[in-house]
Amino acid sequence: MANTPLRIVFAGTPDFAALNLQALLDSEHQVVAVYTQPDKKGKRKNQMAPRPVKDLALAHEIPVFQPHSLKTEEEQQVLANLEADIMVVVAYGMLLPKAILDTPKNGCINVHGSILPRWRGAAPVERSMLAGDAETGVTIMQMDEGLDTGDMLLIAKTPITDTDTSLAVFERLSELGTAALVDTLGQIQAATLTPEKQNNDLATYAKKLSKDEGVIDWSLPATEIDLKIRTLSPRIAVTFKMGEDKIKLLQCELLNQQGTPGEILPSDKKSIVVACGEGAIKLKQLQLPGKKPMDAAAILNSKREQFSAGVTLG
Repeated sequence: MANTPLRIVFAGTPDFAALNLQALLDSEHQVVAVYTQPDKKGKRKNQMAPRPVKDLALAHEIPVFQPHSLKTEEEQQVLANLEADIMVVVAYGMLLPKAILDTPKNGCINVHGSILPRWRGAAPVERSMLAGDAETGVTIMQMDEGLDTGDMLLIAKTPITDTDTSLAVFERLSELGTAALVDTLGQIQAATLTPEKQNNDLATYAKKLSKDEGVIDWSLPATEIDLKIRTLSPRIAVTFKMGEDKIKLLQCELLNQQGTPGEILPSDKKSIVVACGEGAIKLKQLQLPGKKPMDAAAILNSKREQFSAGVTLG
């Protein structure tokens, strides 16, 4: 067994999962089937939503399965018939019942975007950043029936800097995760892994992001507003009100100025500076309702009066 490539069933749906599938396709192991979410319609009429995992599998002539549930005996038998050594699950988006977890010879493993047991759940990268963690990482985990509670097989770590965006952290974790996944499979193949149980007393939960978290509270320190923008965008819009308009703030810059929270401070003709609870931020890129993202200078060309010094933002 030690030198025999593993027969892998892969389960995943979004781009992050497709990167891991590609790493498996580039390895010595054999991907015998792919499971992914059923096709969904996109936001525009008659347009299908992106399906990166499915398209990659079909391009490599790998059988694709898209069941609405894995709880039926029929679907469980389909998986059993594949005679997989292991199932690799990455952002699949569907609960795996115990019968599925127990079917492959070596069970199911998962690529999770945190250093477990910290930040189990749906939004580990964003929760880690918002909490001010100094580092995050990827945990390759043996799946069980709990939510990210299985034994840890391998952990890879990366620091979080004061200027990181969630997109930058996701990119680093993608590289770490694919390498860690292939490494883990090699150790499973060679029977050299030593699983480590999680300490449940140290567990934290990374709850889903909500739209309400994107609303700016100008009484917060400028550093916290900057962190919110870097962390939540683009998954959650970071916004403030000006009259009845909800304006998205896409990029900002920290400044050491003071004023009444939410007040636009005097600045040069190309800049918009807003006071916060502590410090201030320069609004570098914004998006008005129904418009494309624009820099502050372009906004001021048409709406200078609304963004003039002394105006207080909602």
